[in-house]
This record gives sequence, C-alpha cells and structure tokens, in this order.
Amino acid sequence: MPSARLFPVFTGLLMLTIVSWIIALAVGSVAVPLSDLFNHLTGQSNDQAALVLQLRVPRAMAAWLTGAMLALAGCLMQVLLRNPLADPYILGVSGGAACAALIGITLGVGAAWLPPLAFSGAMLAMITVFGLARGSGAWSATRLLLTGVVLAAGWGALISLILALSPDNSLRGMLFWLMGDLSLASMPVWSNGLFVLIFAVTMLRARSLNVLAMGETTARLLGEDSTRLQWLIYLLASLLTAAAVAMAGSIGFVGLIIPHMMRLLVGSDHRVLLPAATLFGGSFLLLADTAARTVLAPQQLPVGVITALAGVPLFLLLLNRARLSQ
Repeated sequence: MPSARLFPVFTGLLMLTIVSWIIALAVGSVAVPLSDLFNHLTGQSNDQAALVLQLRVPRAMAAWLTGAMLALAGCLMQVLLRNPLADPYILGVSGGAACAALIGITLGVGAAWLPPLAFSGAMLAMITVFGLARGSGAWSATRLLLTGVVLAAGWGALISLILALSPDNSLRGMLFWLMGDLSLASMPVWSNGLFVLIFAVTMLRARSLNVLAMGETTARLLGEDSTRLQWLIYLLASLLTAAAVAMAGSIGFVGLIIPHMMRLLVGSDHRVLLPAATLFGGSFLLLADTAARTVLAPQQLPVGVITALAGVPLFLLLLNRARLSQ
C-alpha cells in the first residue's frame, strides 16, 4: 500500500483514538465538561477529578487494551487457521478462563482474584489444546481447529453446569462476566508488558505472517519454518486472548470484525494491518464500553452486548460487500 495513502489512514486512526479517550473520560452518568477535563487530569483535586482519575481512566485503559489485544489476536488466528471466521475464542481459550472465573465467583473469592483465576484457566485450556492437537503426527491447522472447537464445546457444557448449580445471588455477576464486563476491570502492569512484547514480536514477524497467509507450501519454498511459526502464532494469540478475557470477560465480535474492516481499509500486508487493527480495536471497544455505561445510566450494560449489537450488522455489511465485489 503506498505510503501516501497510509498517512491519512493512520492519522485518522490516531485521531479516533484521541476522540474515543476524550469521550470515555467526559461522558457518563456524571458528565465532565471538556473545559475541566484537562485540569482534572493534571492534578486538580475535587470530586470530579477523583471520578476521572480513579474510575474512568483505569477503566478506559483496560477497555482500550482489551480491544487492542482481541483485534491483534483475531488477526493472528485468521492467519493461523486461514479461516475468515476465526476469532480469538475459537480454540476454547475463553472457555477455560470462564470456567475458572465462574468457579471463583461460586466460591465467593474477591474481585481481585478473578483476573488471575481467569488467566490460569485460559493457560490450562491453551496447554490442553496444544498437547492434544500436536499429538505424535504432523502439524495440521485442521487438527488444531477441530481440537479447539471440541474442547470449547466441553468448556461450554461445564459453564452451563456451573450456572445451573450456582446460587441465585451469584448468577447476575456470572452472566455479566460471561457477556463481557468492564465495571470492575483493572489493568495490571503485567498486561501492559505482555501486550507490548507480543506486539513487538508480531511486527518483527510481519513478513513471515504475509508469507504464511499464502499457504504452508509457499512458506516452506520461501524458507520459512511454517510449523514453528504456526505454533508461535498460536502461543501469542492465546496469550493475548487469555489476558483480554482475564481483564474483561468474554467480549465477542471485536477479534472477528476488526481485522476484516482493516483489511478493506489498509490491505492484507501485516506490517500495516497489525498496527491498524490494534488502534481501531482499542478505540472500538473503548467507545462500546462508554455506550454500555451511559445508555441506561446509572445502570450499566455488559459491554459484550454493545459489541454484539454493533458487530452483527457490521459483519453482515462486510459479507454483502464481499459478495458484490465478486
């Protein structure tokens, strides 16, 4: 893609990021005037400043980072499986995280323990899929996909069992977490470091991702160790998904539609696609979370409901556009 065309695209994405942050910090059940927002961020001490700094800034950071992680993981999964319907949750990582978190809620653990529990469950799911899919035979994306889908169905059955046996006073919190909830989200330092590290690795391997997207045979002919690269992609995508689910629960459609939208805008070169999807994914979820806490304020909606309501028509439009272009 010519650099002359890339400049306005990335300028627009950066502007969208800034605007989405301003909206997230200023809009809510208590509106903060834009004229006062900068003063609150730079140390003015009053009730509004506490609202912005202690509640909205951490939640906005968690929302942006979660969206960026899911969008980046979606790009990686679609390359790994060479399937346009692949998303970060397709291999059951979110199911393991959900089971662990729901067990914690059932046992009455504090909210601070839910992210570590969810991350641990996601890691268990990732290791299980890795071990079963690898087996003793040759690598196969189809084998990985089938293993992940079957285990995801198993996790879904366990989640249904936990919900059926849970006391009524825990069900609301469980359902909110399953639909994606940022009301108690925090952004631990480890998630920042993990995201920066994985983003740097994927950008360094962007050329290899371009080659792999053309097929395993082509990748081998061009000197890529396709098997090792595919396992690396699976590991990175799973870590991103685990961290995102640990922070905010299961939020659908972000990892599915954002990569498709950015491909239409910037093309399929992963040197451009990955940063574009990361920026737009973060802004998209940040705006969705702002809508989730303001549409029925002071009542809050699960952010996954907003992303689904926005994602379904967007995905249908993308499908229709692809059909018309054929």
